[in-house]
Parts: sequence; structure tokens; C-alpha cells
Amino acid sequence: MIRRWFANTMINILVNMIILMTLAGYLHTMVHLSGVGAAFGASVVLAILNTFVRPVVLLFSLPATIITLGLFIFVINALMLLLTAAILGPAFELDGFGSALVVAIIMAICQMIIQRFIIGPLRKN
Repeated sequence: MIRRWFANTMINILVNMIILMTLAGYLHTMVHLSGVGAAFGASVVLAILNTFVRPVVLLFSLPATIITLGLFIFVINALMLLLTAAILGPAFELDGFGSALVVAIIMAICQMIIQRFIIGPLRKN
């Protein structure tokens, strides 16, 4: 059980790291990474925040999430990215809330595609 949780966490960290590096390359005006180590650090910090802080924020923002039919979750993801950038400082920077929102939406779409078409079929074998 712990082994499976650890494997899932490491897969999510690696997927987030790859997505962040890709976005930093394509959206270089919005996302700034100082290197691969910064991408890994941002992924680890984001995983920790998503594990401990995000559920509390989701609970308190439940009315807004229900009113917006779940779209407010993208705002929460953007806030987690901004908090990650604040923790890491100059190693990982976002140009503002709009950039964080765009990156959060793209990351969610990429994670869904990777989970559905790459990781899911690998686990079935």
C-alpha cells in the first residue's frame, strides 16, 4: 500500500516536472525555470502543497466551486502554482495570476492526457 502510494507520487512528480519544463520552453514569457533542478523542486513542492494545503482550500471554497460548476478548481490550482513560485523564489517564477491560471489549465489537460493514454494502459499490463 505504501509502495503503491510512493510510486504514484513519484510518477506525478515526474509528470509535473516534464510538463513544467515543456511549458517553460513554450511559454517562456509566462513561466521561468532556472533549470532541471528547479523543475524537480517545483514539482516536489507542488506535490506537498497539493497533498496538505489544497484539500483545505477546496473545503473552504466549496460554495464557489459548486456555483461555478467546478471551474473554480482551476483558480485553486493557479493559487497552488503561485504559492509554489513564492516558496522557490527566483528558481521558479510566474508572471502573474493570469499566467498561473493558463499554466494550471494546460497542466490539468496534459496530466489528464498522460494519465489516460500513457500511465493507465501501462498499469493494465
